[in-house]
Amino acid sequence: MKLAPAMGRPDSEIIFETLAVNGIAVQDDHLPRFVEALTAAFAARRRRLDKEGRMMPGAKDALKAVARLDGAVQSVLTGTIKGNAAHKLAAFGLDRHLDLEIGGYGEEVYPKATLLQVAQGRAKDKYGAAFTAANTVLVGDSARDVQAARIGGAAMVAVASGRATVSELEEAGADLVLRDLTNSSEVVAAVARLTGSGSGSGGRAG
Repeated sequence: MKLAPAMGRPDSEIIFETLAVNGIAVQDDHLPRFVEALTAAFAARRRRLDKEGRMMPGAKDALKAVARLDGAVQSVLTGTIKGNAAHKLAAFGLDRHLDLEIGGYGEEVYPKATLLQVAQGRAKDKYGAAFTAANTVLVGDSARDVQAARIGGAAMVAVASGRATVSELEEAGADLVLRDLTNSSEVVAAVARLTGSGSGSGGRAG
């Protein structure tokens, strides 16, 4: 079977294109079957993360620091399916600072901007507070992430981790651009500034 290229796209999009390029008519059970197979295959190779995986420098300390902001709720918005995202985060101890229940994942057939809104709705249902552009911050590293924030309704902290340069992220419309996550105080200040939580308003970061 010929596989569609990833190119930073959500897993659901890759799955559907893989079916198309192989001339397979999509049926209702195709996506859940693919997701189940991907989850099982990744779980079988989970140990490789310990040896071959890497975490962005400063990510754990940044999550831990932002979690201390008053009213902060942190989750994940990713093109990876939920089961595999959970494995990756757990491998580096990042899951303890995130509410994975309210996140948005690659098996959900939505554009990223819509997935952001879906995650905001889940957060509202669970925590009983509105999550809007005024108190939601998306942290990402690509121009597509910036576009999702602009359309979906969130402030944007872009990180120039290698996928895009500082100037590219600024031109895309990011509210703030950081070169990396190694200075957790800088990350907290960025989130607090964009949510107003530094003034005690109880802003939340998603």
